[in-house]
Amino acid sequence: MQFSGKAHKFGDDVNTDYIISGKYKFKTLDMKALAKHVMEDLDPNFYEKVSPGDFIVAGTNFGCGSSREQAPLAIKYADVGAVLAKSFARIFYRNAINTGLPVVECDTDQIAPGDELFVDLAAGVITNRTKRITLPIKPLPEVMIKILNDGGLAAHFRKYGGFNLG
Repeated sequence: MQFSGKAHKFGDDVNTDYIISGKYKFKTLDMKALAKHVMEDLDPNFYEKVSPGDFIVAGTNFGCGSSREQAPLAIKYADVGAVLAKSFARIFYRNAINTGLPVVECDTDQIAPGDELFVDLAAGVITNRTKRITLPIKPLPEVMIKILNDGGLAAHFRKYGGFNLG
C-alpha cells in the first residue's frame, strides 16, 4: 500500500471527541455528512483544506477517549489517506484497521504542516518529499495490510468467509 499527500499536523492526545465532536455522533449515520465535521474542534477549516490522500499527522496517544467507530470512519470518509502518529490509543488503532483506515506508527517530529509525503507500507518508509528525507515506520503485520487492502474487516470477511491469514 502506497499513499501520497500533504501533512496536516496536530499534537499529542488528540481524543475521539476532537476527531469528531460528540454533538454530531448521534445526529446522523451518513458518514459523508459526519466527515464534514472531522477535526473541526482543533481546526474549524480542516475539511475544506484536506485533499483526497492527505495525511493527519500527530504526536502520541492519537485517538484516546471513546471507543466508537465514528472517529476513524469520519477520517476515512473525509478521504484522508492515512493517520501518522508516534502512538495510538489501542481501541482507536484496532477500529481504524477494522474500518479500513491506514494508521502508521512513526516518529513525526520531522514532519511539518504542509510537507508533501509518500508512505510505502510494504517498504516500511515515509519519504518526506519536501525535506528530502526518509523516515522508518513500524511495519504492519501482513494480515492487517490484507484487511486494509480489502477495505476493512467486514469487507475482508465477506471476501473470504472469515479470516484469511495466508
